[in-house]
Amino acid sequence: MSTDRSEQLRAIRDAVVNLKQSPLYEYRRNNRYFPVIGQGDHNADIMFIGEAPGKNEAETGRPFCGASGRVLDELLALIDLRREDVYVTNILKDRPPNNRDPLKNEIELYTPFLERQIEIIQPKVIATLGRFAMEFILRRFGAYQANQKISQLHGTIIKVRTGYGRASVVPLFHPAAALYNANQRETMVEDFQVLKQFDAPAQPGPMRLL
Repeated sequence: MSTDRSEQLRAIRDAVVNLKQSPLYEYRRNNRYFPVIGQGDHNADIMFIGEAPGKNEAETGRPFCGASGRVLDELLALIDLRREDVYVTNILKDRPPNNRDPLKNEIELYTPFLERQIEIIQPKVIATLGRFAMEFILRRFGAYQANQKISQLHGTIIKVRTGYGRASVVPLFHPAAALYNANQRETMVEDFQVLKQFDAPAQPGPMRLL
């Protein structure tokens, strides 16, 4: 199963690499950026989804590899998880100019890739990072909480139905918020405790980048 999942995820990577119809394709080429597909365990119980890659991510092809990524790793360590134990990705697979919000046509273009990643990995829980990702995922799965604010929903468990069965969505603040607000960091530490009930890491294996 793992090999099959890896092959399917590689197919997604290859498709995104050659996605010339994307309005972000030329921006990627002109800046010598990489698409950022995802990273982690292809059999992960927990899947983290952010909004879009930033500059550090686009330069390396790795999701959450800058200051926000260090915060994410620290929060994972608090619940005895490593980056290798989870899967991390974004809605958009290419960096928008100046880290602006994704445009509607960009979201529509990249959404099928994210949906395929979710169906391939089949996580028990989808942890959204930030308001944008939370709203997108809740709307995508038809959750009635989709119109509520992240200040109301962070750290809660929202049951949704997916193509592979029932799953849980856990909205979390974006790790970047903890860089500028100590109180937000304390809140994130508390929210991450909710994930402990889902953390059942597989046997240690190599970090997979795709």
